[in-house]
Amino acid sequence: MTHAHGGSGEREFIPLNICVLTVSDTRTFEDDKSGNILAERIEKAGHKLADRAIVPDDVDAIHGRMAEWLEREDVDVIISTGGTGLTGRDVTVEAARSLFEKEIEGFQIGFFLVSWPKIGTSAMQSRATGGVAKGKYIFCLPGSPGAVKDGWDELLSVQLDYRTKPCNFVEILPRLAEHLKGCGG
Repeated sequence: MTHAHGGSGEREFIPLNICVLTVSDTRTFEDDKSGNILAERIEKAGHKLADRAIVPDDVDAIHGRMAEWLEREDVDVIISTGGTGLTGRDVTVEAARSLFEKEIEGFQIGFFLVSWPKIGTSAMQSRATGGVAKGKYIFCLPGSPGAVKDGWDELLSVQLDYRTKPCNFVEILPRLAEHLKGCGG
């Protein structure tokens, strides 16, 4: 990620490298509607799709793929879709939280506020979450196409845009890993 500032006081867009992880026991790239929606919207917004994968609803598989991406210098953000519900197979949140250094509680609240007018009390069943790990962002969205559209269109596309004022996730991205520097970190 490089910073570019406009001369007129307006900020220029900064493209981020974003990975998309679909969590599903049954999806393939051909029928992964939510993953396809997310990948298309990421690229349409001007970001780079750094990688994309599908893993089963398994804590080790989810954790492993996210951990691999966290080690890559060409990755700024990981967004998953699926596995955020309440059933026994819904383990994405547990896998992601095991990697978090900090949780972004406001993301879950924001997702709830966006969902409530559309699905009412059913919004309580989503455990959409976000966090910071190794100087990168991880966001976990539900698996439905509607939830992915809501999460991207109303929350992530806005906060992952450097032009968003008064503040956004992009401008603090270079400082997320400050605690990892020094002492050989």
